[in-house]
Amino acid sequence: MSIIMAFCVVLVILTIGDVVSAKTKAFIPSVFVSAILFLAGFWTFLPKDLIDISGMGMPFALLAMYLLITHMGTMMSVSELISQWKTITIALMGIVGMCIGTMTIGRLIFGLDAVVAGTPPLTGGIVAAIMMSDGYAAKGMPDLAVLAIVMYVMQGFAGYPLTAICLKKEGKRLLSLFRRGEMTIEKPQECKNNLTNKSKYMIFPPLPEKYQTTYMYLAKLGLVAWAAVSFAAVTNEVVSKYVVCLIFGVIASEVGFLERKPLNLSGSFGLLMTSLMAYVFAQLAKATPQMLIQIVVPLLGIIVIGVTGMAIFSIIVGKKLGYSKEMAFSVALTALYGFPPNYILTDEAAKALAETPEEKEFLMDQMLPKMLVGGFTTVTIASVLIAGIFIKFL
Repeated sequence: MSIIMAFCVVLVILTIGDVVSAKTKAFIPSVFVSAILFLAGFWTFLPKDLIDISGMGMPFALLAMYLLITHMGTMMSVSELISQWKTITIALMGIVGMCIGTMTIGRLIFGLDAVVAGTPPLTGGIVAAIMMSDGYAAKGMPDLAVLAIVMYVMQGFAGYPLTAICLKKEGKRLLSLFRRGEMTIEKPQECKNNLTNKSKYMIFPPLPEKYQTTYMYLAKLGLVAWAAVSFAAVTNEVVSKYVVCLIFGVIASEVGFLERKPLNLSGSFGLLMTSLMAYVFAQLAKATPQMLIQIVVPLLGIIVIGVTGMAIFSIIVGKKLGYSKEMAFSVALTALYGFPPNYILTDEAAKALAETPEEKEFLMDQMLPKMLVGGFTTVTIASVLIAGIFIKFL
């Protein structure tokens, strides 16, 4: 298969997902449809290395991740990031609920080893999945090593539709308040103009118009991402490099070094997001029918029990902190897929519900920061910590 043919196959599958989502007004999310099509394709006629052939695999996908997360940071202010402590609390309590559910009910039904192998990957991190898979492979238990990988690969099938339903309900609630005038678009002053980027922390002057080029935007964004990754490496990733990218993006835009939404200004956002989504779906090539048949019962059981525990804890804590049950559950569900699906699902819900650009902007402002912070909290931080605890049970 040639590179251009592979590129076209990937984009046609992603397009079908978009069309189905648009036709159903995001009731069936595009990521769910695309995942089903990729899985069926990998089981039949598509080459396992389709994404690599298309040029959208590693290392380009890693570059896209760094740039996109730093870009996402420019969409938030320092005050907004600090204000997301409630979101972080809800996300972490959702993980606690998941672990309690699997380590009690799940352990009684499926045994300790299956629960230990499956729970850390269910919290969303590929690092957690690899840690548990390698641990059980070293113990000579290949079925549980496979369970850890397949849990990571398949968890999105539970998370995508549940999140789509919750975000649409939350979006409808928010829109009703917005249309009645009870809520308005309240954006920080520095977000109102992408180019001038006026902020009380601003130390860099606005970029002259003649220098506002694609190369300039990407160069500055790349420098900030590079600084973030280097900082994380020097500190031995005490904080995940992805979280550091987000924080550095916030800081760089606040001081005026980066414009707000630089990838949109450079016209590069769509291509990088496409590459990253393609790489996420590439993981489905590892899930063979034989693997799924072998572990389907503990796989489904641990997902159901874990997500139920997550729902109970996140909704209870969310209610105490002033979140609707739909928003609280959505934040916790980001553990099942992380970034970029959390962005895609939020964007789809906003597009399906909004009747004007202002309404879509309002919905994104209200829901996206919570979804992004929730995803980084669960997938990049909590999943590794959970794996470090659970691996001691081996």
